[in-house]
Amino acid sequence: MATFVLIHGAGGSAWDWHLLEPELRARGHDVIAPDLPDDEHSDLHAYADTVVAAADGHRDPIVVAHSFGGFTAPLAAERLGAAAIVYVSGMVPAPGERPADWWKNAGHPGWDDDDPFVVFYNDVPRPLGEEGLRRSRTHPSEVANNQPWPLSRLPAVPAKFVLCTLDRCLPESLLRRVVAQRLGITPDPIEAGHCAALSRPAALADLLHGYA
Repeated sequence: MATFVLIHGAGGSAWDWHLLEPELRARGHDVIAPDLPDDEHSDLHAYADTVVAAADGHRDPIVVAHSFGGFTAPLAAERLGAAAIVYVSGMVPAPGERPADWWKNAGHPGWDDDDPFVVFYNDVPRPLGEEGLRRSRTHPSEVANNQPWPLSRLPAVPAKFVLCTLDRCLPESLLRRVVAQRLGITPDPIEAGHCAALSRPAALADLLHGYA
């Protein structure tokens, strides 16, 4: 049995994982999914502090980061002695990089359509997407978004990357390049959009179970 620590992305909350959690528990694992701070003052260190406090007492957890959670996960994983970091459509940071600059640095092409049901929830059942929007939170703060990523390197923790092949927010071609350059690994594909934990929770749980 493993302990999975789930870190939500921008605008999100622990609710984003509510379909994945029972799938992981059914496979014999423990799950921790904290709500990260929802304000305009918290920085990346505060986000990592929240994760570390939530996972206190759990040994060798697997830290799972969705989207913007990729900036928080390595900070928390190093402190937790994590067994692995799993990025799910994750933004892999570079030393000193502000999250606000990640898009340009990574070569993101931009979007032709900013409809959230096209970009983020393209394969999520409409009622779930609507609930996700209703629950949207102030995360990250402007402070965190403009804070240089504080580590001098990614931690020496094994990394995995779940590549969502239907993702319209962070397209497959972009993430394959980022993963190769910044992690030096081959990602594991899943046929899902940006929010795989809502659209394909069982398939995502199978991948995570395999990592454990």
